[in-house]
Amino acid sequence: MKKIIALLLLSFGLFTHAQDGKSAPQITVSGEGKMKVAPDYAIISFGVETQGKEASEVKKTNDATVDGVLRYLKKFGIVANDMQTTGVHLGRMYTGEKTKFHYQAIQNMQVTLRDLKQYDALVMGLVDQGINAISGVEFKATKLEEYKTQARKMATQDALKRAQDYTSPLQQKVGKAHQIMETGSISFPTVQRSEVFFTKEAYATPQETLAIGEIEITAQVTISFVLE
Repeated sequence: MKKIIALLLLSFGLFTHAQDGKSAPQITVSGEGKMKVAPDYAIISFGVETQGKEASEVKKTNDATVDGVLRYLKKFGIVANDMQTTGVHLGRMYTGEKTKFHYQAIQNMQVTLRDLKQYDALVMGLVDQGINAISGVEFKATKLEEYKTQARKMATQDALKRAQDYTSPLQQKVGKAHQIMETGSISFPTVQRSEVFFTKEAYATPQETLAIGEIEITAQVTISFVLE
């Protein structure tokens, strides 16, 4: 019992000492690093949709179209790792009345295009093979991790500059960082296109149909500095 009382008294003494102790003066500021880079590849999402009265025939037709699409992609130079099936659907589609329906088969895919200059040629070829929906195009950069590192450094430098701006008129100096907290986001430009059952005539003439824009990389950081 005496040991317990002694430990409690010791803990209370340490707590009181911590409460009475003075912490070092600090300044907390936020910094931001932002940069824009041109994307160098894209992920294209598209689909093949087939409708009909018989489920077996609808699936057979849809599978044949997808087979032609895959053969075309390989011939175009798309490697196996850059193409992926993302969804398969076969089911009834009712027209509003419980007794009236048709069957619908859908296969969705994604393709990674490494040469953005080939976008129109690739899409025109896919349309010729029978795809009838493009659901989105997402742009990315190969050296994204390097760009993120640069943005973080820029955010840290911005935070230090802001701390110095505040302390300089007070004739104080910014010391070591006491605490660092990071928040940030990466924004990819995405083209959303939904052209279900579009026709080959839509891509009949050569044209430039894609604006790739830029990828904006932003890093935010909050840093607490010790004041000297």
